[in-house]
Amino acid sequence: MSNLVSFRSLKLLPILILLGGGYMLADAKHEERDAFRKKAVDLTVGCQSKLSRYGLAVGDRYISPYQRDREGVAQPRRGYSAEDVRAIERGCNIVDDLLGQDATHHLARWNASRYVRGSHTSCDNCHQGIGDKQNAMGDRLEGSISLAASWVNGDTYDRVTGLLLPYEMRQMQCFINSSNGYKPNINDDLLRDITAYSRFLGAAIGLKIQERYLEQGVSEVTITDTNRAGDDHIRGAALYAERCSVCHGASGKGMVLNGRVLFPAVAGQNSFNRQSQNYYGTSDTILAGFICKNMPLGQEGSLAPQDCRDIARFIGTLPRPAGDKAGPLAALWQQAMMRTVPILLQLVDAN
Repeated sequence: MSNLVSFRSLKLLPILILLGGGYMLADAKHEERDAFRKKAVDLTVGCQSKLSRYGLAVGDRYISPYQRDREGVAQPRRGYSAEDVRAIERGCNIVDDLLGQDATHHLARWNASRYVRGSHTSCDNCHQGIGDKQNAMGDRLEGSISLAASWVNGDTYDRVTGLLLPYEMRQMQCFINSSNGYKPNINDDLLRDITAYSRFLGAAIGLKIQERYLEQGVSEVTITDTNRAGDDHIRGAALYAERCSVCHGASGKGMVLNGRVLFPAVAGQNSFNRQSQNYYGTSDTILAGFICKNMPLGQEGSLAPQDCRDIARFIGTLPRPAGDKAGPLAALWQQAMMRTVPILLQLVDAN
């Protein structure tokens, strides 16, 4: 009997060793992340400028320089601890440089690339100005998808899922669809730091919880905003070639120089997928609204509403990832299209 017990114990030993090793590895990883949270943050150039301008510092009270300069007075707010400041700084870095092109440590962006399939994704592609787009006079811009305005909006109804989503879950939607990637855990440092930064932006520019702001989300362009000529991808292709292709490329695959993404893809493997609200087939108003208010860079507002809808319609015809809900056949078809359509476009242009 004792031999039988001993034999069974030996059979369990490898499993116990494996579980113990897994626990020790997880514990070491947790300690590494905890140590990194306490390290000074190496800011990107953009974040150095923005956080300095907004006067981020450790202290019992925070007074916004932006609000004071524009309104003559700024209401004192609860200050930030050293831990708060580091979280805000890391969040700013994530928004500015999600995939860590400027990172000096493998945890600098909390390994955000594991949640993204493509190589062009950055929060700043859509949430421009590192989440807080302003003009040269410091005016906040309508339809600029400000992270600050999104945060103060609180729980928001999502018409695609039909759910009331808190801010962290709306970030998950970005990773799943706009980044064609995977959902981070809601307690992941990645989401916590982006939330900390977004909350700080709200304090820095003086926004109030549950109030509506023009920079909140996209100013959608509907058919009623046009002369009802109908959306035309042929007109959109001509407009895209004239106004968009210099940055995003003739086939929408973006611009990369010396390994750095200068302008993101709007089609192909590195673009948003067909489940994203940016995709014309999912919503015909959102990408058009983003284009009208935010594109082309330096010439925002120069396109007519119908032009924006035509460009969005054309971009919607370009191949892109199907999205995880579409199923394997749709995914395979889109993969085939992403490989063949750019070649066909090059042949057409050559002739």
